[in-house]
Amino acid sequence: MQSPITSDTPHVVTGARGSRFVFSPRARLALLTVHIIFSVGLLGDSAGFLAVAIRTTMTDDPRTVIELVNVLNMFSVVFGIPLSFASLITGVALGLGTRWGVFRYPWVTAKLLLIVSVMCVGTFFIGPAESALRDGIDDWASNQLIAAGVYDVLALTLATTLGVFKPGGPFRRSVGS
Repeated sequence: MQSPITSDTPHVVTGARGSRFVFSPRARLALLTVHIIFSVGLLGDSAGFLAVAIRTTMTDDPRTVIELVNVLNMFSVVFGIPLSFASLITGVALGLGTRWGVFRYPWVTAKLLLIVSVMCVGTFFIGPAESALRDGIDDWASNQLIAAGVYDVLALTLATTLGVFKPGGPFRRSVGS
């Protein structure tokens, strides 16, 4: 005998577009809470990173610069990377298990692209700039760290805003689809 579907039971919904998994309200709220914690934590990490990156440009002492770069690296390794992946994974899980979908609404797709872009900035701009500063090359590295930090803070602030206001309706499907 099958157990009845209650409001706290995850279940499969069948509609015009086929079947899909849907979280129970309690599971959805729990996952949403975890997603918000990870995402806002990443925003805070990025703001702290930006503050230290700015401070790095205000010193002429090479040892202080290296110590500040070590702090920046700690922000990246201890918080930035794990929180980025956690935010991405929980966000995709929410998209797959709720009515919003991952690619159904423009604001959800934009949030996905923003978190992926933040991860790319870390990989292709922050990492190389930190390495250059450790090696004593500061022709461009300090400014690149600041620019990357500003981008991350703005992108994550926009993602948070999109998640709160949820602008616009779903993408339109073409008539022939």
